[in-house]
Amino acid sequence: MPETQTAAASRRRGRPPEAERARRRDDILDAAVRLFVQDGFEPVTLDRIAAAAHVAKRTIYSYIGDRTEVFLAAVERLRERALQLSPSDGLEQLALAIVLTLHSDDAIGLHRLAIGESHRFPDLAVRFYDDGPLSYIAALRSRLPESDADRAEALFALLLGEPHRQRLLGLRQAPDRAEAAAHASAALSALGMTGTTREGER
Repeated sequence: MPETQTAAASRRRGRPPEAERARRRDDILDAAVRLFVQDGFEPVTLDRIAAAAHVAKRTIYSYIGDRTEVFLAAVERLRERALQLSPSDGLEQLALAIVLTLHSDDAIGLHRLAIGESHRFPDLAVRFYDDGPLSYIAALRSRLPESDADRAEALFALLLGEPHRQRLLGLRQAPDRAEAAAHASAALSALGMTGTTREGER
């Protein structure tokens, strides 16, 4: 067998390439989010997620872990996408990214689930808060001139605000980019943060 064919066969039998693993992981998380949002946490088993993602159950364990880890991985993926900013992006860009992410259908669905299941799965709620809101607040704080924790929390609260409450209640659609930008700008202006930069970025 030619060397190139042998290498290809070896890859098929062994560990899949990184790009393939990333795609499978996304397929698993996409399927899990759909099921979680539709049915809640308790009824969604790894068997159902595996069937919806067209993968083996052992693949989910290998790539992510148990059901709780799958849920938290979905929360983490949202955060990673929101915080994928370049070093030159400042507070305004981060504020916009947070509004777009946390007012999205997937984020709202996971937030509803965490609230609804918090009494039965308190550890899930704690880890959701640590991996979600606390991480966004930390990112905001890192872009403030004086790393002010209270102001970072206040800004995060405004970036959610009444529109986010209305989203959770199904009274409002997800904002488009222009609406999200207006929301983020209003939140920054309310705290006098428009044009805020960190020391060393001026």
